[in-house]
Amino acid sequence: MDSRSQTVFSQLMDFLPRYEFDKCVKRYDGNYKVQEFSCWRQFLCIAFAQLTYRESLRDIETCLRAMSSKLYHMGIQGVARNTLANANKTRDWRIYADFAQVLIAEARRLYSKDEFGTELEQTAYALDSSTIDLCLSLFPWASFRKRKGAIKLHTLLDLRGNIPSLIIITNGKMHDVNILDELILEPGSVYIMDRGYVDFKRLYTIHQASAFFVTRAKDNCDFRRIYSHPVDKSSGVQCDQTIALNGFYASKNYPEKLRRIRYFDEANNKRLVFLTNNFALPALTIAELYRCRWQVELFFKWIKQHLRIKKFYGTTQNAVKTQIWTAIATYVLVAIVKKRLGLTQSPYTILQILSVTLFEKTPILEVFSTQENDSYTGNLCNQLNLFD
Repeated sequence: MDSRSQTVFSQLMDFLPRYEFDKCVKRYDGNYKVQEFSCWRQFLCIAFAQLTYRESLRDIETCLRAMSSKLYHMGIQGVARNTLANANKTRDWRIYADFAQVLIAEARRLYSKDEFGTELEQTAYALDSSTIDLCLSLFPWASFRKRKGAIKLHTLLDLRGNIPSLIIITNGKMHDVNILDELILEPGSVYIMDRGYVDFKRLYTIHQASAFFVTRAKDNCDFRRIYSHPVDKSSGVQCDQTIALNGFYASKNYPEKLRRIRYFDEANNKRLVFLTNNFALPALTIAELYRCRWQVELFFKWIKQHLRIKKFYGTTQNAVKTQIWTAIATYVLVAIVKKRLGLTQSPYTILQILSVTLFEKTPILEVFSTQENDSYTGNLCNQLNLFD
């Protein structure tokens, strides 16, 4: 089909592998007894809501009805809010989770050769979680505290391209360290975590899997120094030591030697102490790797700022997970489009352009190529940039 007869939204959805989506639907029998409003149409409506910043079901319904004459060319149709609400409530959220994983796999292939600030051949992951507050009376299944509800997004971020390779959604009570049990460890890869994930038994599991970890040491870490390696203190590295743990349980849970690196961050006037099982990389590289962990913090801030995952279209667990996974799929779709079209704009600018051009019948590459350089946006607001 000629791109000039398609809307920008329709061209954008052409980047999605429909065959893979249909496989996900069939896997969970998503279209069972469905006559009109299929899972694909549901996905398109929620993706449209993400791209145009719709805040509620009524907002989605009103917007689609206002543009009813153009919906045919967008590949979607108007929908009553009750129909969409029922679909979000009853259709298995795993359909959209599995489809997001398909997109994640494609995005990781596209960004596999990208650099991320350090000269490292191995795959490096940053692990962290972010809490989304919820009203406990509306979301009673998301228990967190006595009078407060919340869910957690536990994310393993591939630092090449800042693509989330694993996302686990739990209630707010789940302790971060328990997520280490859910990881499928890749030999040779580096897992970067803050000190909330320090559990020597679980860290030893990473070591036994021939993978590496970089984390910050807790203040009460009890150890003995075995050997001190020479360091260049002008680089900020103050010491590089081989140590063994002293505590009875700690030494039993991690019987091997560890590497302890103390680094002074002059920019923030802060002293940091790292623990790792990697003895091959230079000490400064270990410190730089930990600094790259900040990318997962930027990921959380970015999706909370620019995607609809703080206000939900339904209150059931299924509806919330459906919306979150569709938001993740939208995020990854932006990454795929940016790479495939060779766009130089930031993801923030790409989303802004899409939000006001989805109904236009213009070739999608022309939409972005006619825009001026987006550097002016940095003068207006301090936006977070990913994929750069």
